[in-house]
Amino acid sequence: MRLAQWVEPGSAADVAGDASAAALRAAFEGWEGVDLIPSSAGAREKKLLVADMDSTMIGQECIDELADYAGIKPQIAAITERAMQGELDFAAALRERVALLGGLEESAITHCLGERIRPNPGAATLVGTMRARGAMTLLVSGGFTAFAGPVAAKLGFERVEANVLEAGEGRLSGSVMGRIVDAAHKARALVATRDALGLSNGDTLAIGDGANDIAMIEAAGLGVAYRAKPALAAVADARLDHHGLDALLWAQGIPSAEWVIS
Repeated sequence: MRLAQWVEPGSAADVAGDASAAALRAAFEGWEGVDLIPSSAGAREKKLLVADMDSTMIGQECIDELADYAGIKPQIAAITERAMQGELDFAAALRERVALLGGLEESAITHCLGERIRPNPGAATLVGTMRARGAMTLLVSGGFTAFAGPVAAKLGFERVEANVLEAGEGRLSGSVMGRIVDAAHKARALVATRDALGLSNGDTLAIGDGANDIAMIEAAGLGVAYRAKPALAAVADARLDHHGLDALLWAQGIPSAEWVIS
């Protein structure tokens, strides 16, 4: 291995070598604050970003925070954690949690958005910079459009796909309308968007944190696990355990002087 060049002097560097990504990761394991992201020769900038929302683009699980307004956060958070670890069927676990929210005032969503939901460091810079450089950006969430829509608008995503909470007379019904955005749907969304844009798989970048992101991460040219659950970390091409999301711009060879800071 050798230092090929600095992307950001003192912060991000390209390391060249013949070793496999697994061998390189093992070599750097234990280096404090180091994230290793493999890159093949040739063009590095991605033309499609597909990202999970909860605990990835934002620091919270929206359904857990919303449940706090109903006084049942521990009960719902326990189900969420098991689903993200891959211990439960995602769709069944989602329906179970939504059912527990039946009767909650719909206005709690607005309060939750304003009081609880915050982007993770570097999220807006990653999305804004990639979009400014011509990439398509898609937020695909197993959460809800009531949260994903505002989050997508705030961070600059062009497109968003998520589940729809059913409500009537100002209260949540306890049901989800239409199809469920599960692991398979996330992967299909990535592939369909890639193909519609006429891109190669190497042009795609996906990032997520839980077991329901595995299929999407495996379908991407570069699949990144962000502060991830073990099931996802085990299969991802790279793990972002230390740096903010904007470090994925370094991984594409883009120095901070060229970032779009939001």
